[in-house]
Amino acid sequence: MNSKDNNETKVKQITIISGKGGTGKTTLTASFAVLAKNKVLADCDVDAADLHLLIEPHVRETYDFYGGEIATLDQEKCTQCNQCVDACRYDAIVDYKIDKIACEGCGLCSRICPVEAITMKPALCGQWFISDTTYGPMVHAKLGVAEENSGKLVSQVRESAKKIAGQNGNNIVLIDGPPGIGCPVISAITGVDMVIIVTEPTVAGVHDLKRILDVAAQFNIPSIVIINKFDINLEKSADIEKYCGENKITTYRIPFDKSVVDALVNAKPIVAESSSNVADIIKNIWQDIDNFIINLHSS
Repeated sequence: MNSKDNNETKVKQITIISGKGGTGKTTLTASFAVLAKNKVLADCDVDAADLHLLIEPHVRETYDFYGGEIATLDQEKCTQCNQCVDACRYDAIVDYKIDKIACEGCGLCSRICPVEAITMKPALCGQWFISDTTYGPMVHAKLGVAEENSGKLVSQVRESAKKIAGQNGNNIVLIDGPPGIGCPVISAITGVDMVIIVTEPTVAGVHDLKRILDVAAQFNIPSIVIINKFDINLEKSADIEKYCGENKITTYRIPFDKSVVDALVNAKPIVAESSSNVADIIKNIWQDIDNFIINLHSS
C-alpha cells in the first residue's frame, strides 16, 4: 500500500442526517464545519443542496454528472411507423420527437425501432463541484430539475471528498446528508464511521427518527441523536430520550433560540455569528464528537 492509499484509509467519515427535512440538519452541519479541524466538507443533499448558503464556497472545478440514458431520435432516419409511439408507456414520444422530461430511459423504443432511428445516449443530470471555503475544501453538487440517480451523485461527491482528504492529509470528511431513508441516504451513510441524526420533538420527527435509526442499525454504524428545539415540546423530547436510552443511543438537547434565526438571516453558521448559549451547546456537542473521532484514529 502506498502512502496515498494509507492516508485515505485513515480518513474518518461523519454523516449528519435526519429522518425528515426541516429539522436543522444543515444548520448544525455548518456549525460543525466551523468547529472541525483538518476536514473536507461534502454536501450530499444533492436534491436540495443548501450548505453553500452558509459556507459560501468559491468554485474551483466543475464537472458534469451523467446518470442513466435518454433516447435520441434521428429525424432523417425516422419513417414515422409509430411503433415507438405505441410502445412507449410514458408517452415520451410526441410528434416524432423525444420529450426529455417524460423519457425514463428504459430503452424499449431504441430496441424496437426497425430502422435504428432511436439511440440511447448518456443523460446529463447535473453538475458537481470542488470548491474552496473559509473552513476548508468542499465538494458539492446540483442535480437537474426532475432528474434521478441522486444516489449515484451522492456517491460521486463522497468519493471525491475522501480522495481530496487523502491527498491533503485531512482526517475528517464531514458530510451533510439528505433527509429521509431512501437511496440517497443509503449512499450517504454506507461505510461511514459515525452518523449524527438531527430530529425535532414532533409526531413526524419521532416517527421518522425511529425509521432512520433502524436504517443506521442495519449498517452497524455508531449513532448519536440531537434533539433540536427540544423545548418546543418537552413531552415528545422525553419520548425521544426514552426510546434512545432503551437502545443505548446518546442524545443531546439544543433549545430554541432566536440567535439561530438571526445567524441564518445573515447567512452565517451560528457558532461563527454568535456567542449565545446555543453556540456554546453546539461547541460542547462537537467536542464529544471530536473525542469520538480521536478514539477512532487511535484504535
